[in-house]
Amino acid sequence: MITVLGSINMDLVATTERLPEPGETVAGSSFSTAAGGKGANQALAARRAGSVVHMAGAVGEDDFATQALMLLKEAGTDLSAVARVGEPTGTALILVGGTGENMIAVVPGANGTVNEAQALAAVGPMQSGDILMLQLEIPAATVEAALKAARAKGITTIVNTAPLTADAARLARLADIVVANETEFELLAGEPLADQEARKAALGRLHAETGQTLVVTLGAEGVIAIRDGGFASARGLKIEPVDTVGAGDTFCGYLAASLEQGLDFNKGLRRAAVAGSLACLSHGAQPSIPYAGQVDSQG
Repeated sequence: MITVLGSINMDLVATTERLPEPGETVAGSSFSTAAGGKGANQALAARRAGSVVHMAGAVGEDDFATQALMLLKEAGTDLSAVARVGEPTGTALILVGGTGENMIAVVPGANGTVNEAQALAAVGPMQSGDILMLQLEIPAATVEAALKAARAKGITTIVNTAPLTADAARLARLADIVVANETEFELLAGEPLADQEARKAALGRLHAETGQTLVVTLGAEGVIAIRDGGFASARGLKIEPVDTVGAGDTFCGYLAASLEQGLDFNKGLRRAAVAGSLACLSHGAQPSIPYAGQVDSQG
């Protein structure tokens, strides 16, 4: 079983020919809404990958709440630990440029109310061998409480160090598996990393210190990782991206599901990288998350 404790948002997405510079206004070509939030995205990805998934978090009592939970509900995700609170449902304001790159501003809303009591309640029913997945769009104290409670029960924990916060490096040290992008990993390493060799050296050093499984996503270049003293890498598919929103969350959800399903780590990395690639081929964070059949047919 996988439990995801994290954010649930509505994404408000505008597409433009190119992303604006600071202080600049550009014309948009389309606007849409889609369910999002890093926690919800990763939960849906793990569910579409074939795992039993419990989602814990909070939404408001507004119209966005129903929309934000719709795809999770349709997929059969257990939503019994999602609280309804007086704050508005979290929102993400997203600009997508012509090359598929994006800029995002997140307004936490109800996500900011997810507290330590909810963290302990989410971990309570879990058993040794289950997987707890977290990100950093809910309060740091809540993430910390969940990680410590999970460790005491022998539950495998995955932390995705996004978005990059002042607490990211400290919280990452409490997890069994850490997933970071290139920028986030430089924070964990405590230094700029100019190339792949520098990145591998930093991975080796951190792994020797902590014993953690460390995974660094590299966009079109795939992923590099270290686990049990050995390096691993994988590439996704060669694609022309339409929209990269949600690709990293898709990777995280598929990696968690692959490990929960007993897949070899190297094969799990490849499966997650392929899923992340496929998520770039259509618009919207959750609508673009592929199903297991689509991913596994790529080999």
